Amino acid sequence: MSTTTTAPPASTEDAPTSRLSRISRLQALQILILLVVTIAVFTALRPDTFLTGFNIRGIVQNTAIYAVLGVGMTFVIITGGIDLSVGSVLVFSGVVADKIMVAYGGQGWGTVLVGLVAALASGLAWGLLNGILVAKAKVPPLVVTLGSLSAALGFAQIITKGLDLRDAPQTLVNDIGFGNIVGQVPTIAVVSAVVVIFGIVLLHRTRLGLYTYAIGSNAEAGRRAGVKVERHLIKVYAFAGLLAGFAGLLNLGFFQSTTIGGQSNTPLNVIAGVAIGGTSLFGGIGSVFGTVIGLFIPIVLQNGFIQTGVQPFWQQVVVGAVLVAVVYVDQLRRAAALRGTKTRLPFLSRAGSTSRKGSA
Repeated sequence: MSTTTTAPPASTEDAPTSRLSRISRLQALQILILLVVTIAVFTALRPDTFLTGFNIRGIVQNTAIYAVLGVGMTFVIITGGIDLSVGSVLVFSGVVADKIMVAYGGQGWGTVLVGLVAALASGLAWGLLNGILVAKAKVPPLVVTLGSLSAALGFAQIITKGLDLRDAPQTLVNDIGFGNIVGQVPTIAVVSAVVVIFGIVLLHRTRLGLYTYAIGSNAEAGRRAGVKVERHLIKVYAFAGLLAGFAGLLNLGFFQSTTIGGQSNTPLNVIAGVAIGGTSLFGGIGSVFGTVIGLFIPIVLQNGFIQTGVQPFWQQVVVGAVLVAVVYVDQLRRAAALRGTKTRLPFLSRAGSTSRKGSA
């Protein structure tokens, strides 16, 4: 006698997850439309200067470093965490890389490669520290990364005695910071695009990304489905730190300086871009593509305000208002999507049940 097992209807199990995913995609599309409209308005106001190759190149260059940081921040926020330390880790990594490159000597690619290793190692170390404290010591991410923000910047100032370092190798400055790949396409933008594409693939096509969404949706359900939550959180924060270290080297090449005093608003700008792009600050929802679109909004606003004679400080006001509105709407939509429905992780549960059937 054989029995047939019928799987639960996908509509009842997957409804919250699918609705929230559609919300995220819709918000990213809406922000893309807003970005296009904003560009169109500034183009109409300043047709002679705004939509020119030179100006677009500047906007893309200014967004490139934020985009690298935004990839790591997207992973962190999807897990339900936050990382306020990325700006300070960027500075610290740039300082360490600069010091090591100067000690190594030379102006060529060998020196830049040594600096890259130093920057990545520095960022990774801070990311691992953040992850261990969050995952193992159970200290809230806000507290951990606020402490790292202060400590990393403090160590950078101790190393440099509070003075910016301005002796990066010319290869880093000329070929990465201000170089072009083809025509007027900036090298730094291409490097950033490679990181973004890697982040998209990692988030949407790998087990690492699947577990990131699972933890943000319901960490306990993920743990029951076999996800090693603590280990994964450490990986996510380490990844964010690694990218902050890489951004530190790009920053050093672009500004020809360690910019010790110029990164205080970087974490908030990146978090704002991530949230505006559709990643929920409540966790479980988000995309790297949306983050990139969200990061362009403040850069375009600042550029457009300067060209139209509006005080650039209004950019902060507008971005703040948009951020509050986005989070408020996200909260309303999330409540509507989940109202009366128990949160589950069917995509992990089915995988777990399949493996159990196979082993039976």
